Amino acid sequence: MNVYDSLRILDLMKAFGYEETMDLADADLMVLNTCHIREKATDKVYSELGRFREAKEKRWANERKQTRIAVTGCVVQAMGEGMLQKLSFVDVVLGPQRYHLLPQLLAEREKGSRPKMEADFSADEKFDALAPVQAHGARSFLAVQEGCDKFCSYCVVPYTRGCEYSRPVKDIIEEAKLLLQSGAKDITLLGQNVNAFHGEDENGKERDLGYLIRKLAELDGLKRMSYVTSYPSQMTDDLIVAHKEVPQLMPYLHLPIQSGSDKILKAMNRRYTTRLYEEVVDKLRAARPDIALSSDFIVGFPGETDEDFEQTMRLVERIGYASAFSFKYSRRPGTPASVMKEQVPEKIKSERLIRLQELILSLQKKANEAMVGKTTEILLTERGKKKGQLSGYSPYMQNVHINAPEELLGSFICVKIKQATATSLTGERTDSALSSSDDKKKG
Repeated sequence: MNVYDSLRILDLMKAFGYEETMDLADADLMVLNTCHIREKATDKVYSELGRFREAKEKRWANERKQTRIAVTGCVVQAMGEGMLQKLSFVDVVLGPQRYHLLPQLLAEREKGSRPKMEADFSADEKFDALAPVQAHGARSFLAVQEGCDKFCSYCVVPYTRGCEYSRPVKDIIEEAKLLLQSGAKDITLLGQNVNAFHGEDENGKERDLGYLIRKLAELDGLKRMSYVTSYPSQMTDDLIVAHKEVPQLMPYLHLPIQSGSDKILKAMNRRYTTRLYEEVVDKLRAARPDIALSSDFIVGFPGETDEDFEQTMRLVERIGYASAFSFKYSRRPGTPASVMKEQVPEKIKSERLIRLQELILSLQKKANEAMVGKTTEILLTERGKKKGQLSGYSPYMQNVHINAPEELLGSFICVKIKQATATSLTGERTDSALSSSDDKKKG
């Protein structure tokens, strides 16, 4: 979602005559888009702003050129007016639902107004006001839902992104068409709880994510589609069946569980059990036997015992994830979990995280090694680290490297996998067609 927001800010400012630069010394405007989901990300904001301030002051001293600094995103929403008071060198401060006001506030600043902050919640207004979207490569993101009503006890999203809001189906279809017309071939649908989508159709009827996916699949030029992030108890049967019936829907799903202990899930205010989660997984695999599953895990949540953690380890093994993200519990001010008793010592959290990540990495390596000898279709998205190398993604979201000419960037090609590590695949281009056993439904 933050990548999507950053690209939309870039599109917005291009409409006002700006062009992108990654050179701070050359920038008339520096924008820092922030995340408040974990403490480390929040701490990084202030170190980055220190770099911004230094570059701003140096440019003025050497060239007498003015540089404006804008801070956007969830840290703004969490910190409030205190951020503007603390950072006197910042010109504009905008919450995640207000960044469409950036050009207006910059213009007011140029006329001599004081630095301003805007942090109201109004997702519909934001989307209505943004410049027309354009693709930034063959793989693009499309926000369909924002905010969260779940109030997990560890999470700041409801406080920084607001309540759940779903965009109208018509607006999403129009944005997808613009992305496809400007070069996109693979679209990832985004939402804090994307499968809570309930946008209205042209007749005012609420529609779910399964309906939206089927409508998008009708668009010319859309080769692949995925969605993130899903909430387990909102994986409806219709959405699960879409994985079987919609060819463009990739055989991959990120389905966070956070813990394998029902006791901890309850303390987290996650509104499902491990049994429900595993039933969803069984249905998904019945609908799409080759589906690759990914997840999120938090270790060291308050009250997590050795046995709770072992239950997480056993669940990871039972599910057999193709990949997963795992983190130590991070206390976020203002959340219920931050004041819970039985906070787990940092040393224990670190030890548990190491064990979990070793297990996840072993399963990821196993999933990657299963691809060796198979032919699959990949989308080439970027230059590799080695000369003459390009990188892309398989239908299962595996990173694949091949030697290929640069003009193939943005193309789908068939690749035979030759080698596998825990983090990536290496293959060679082949002209042979995909067999049903190699790729049951092409992504």
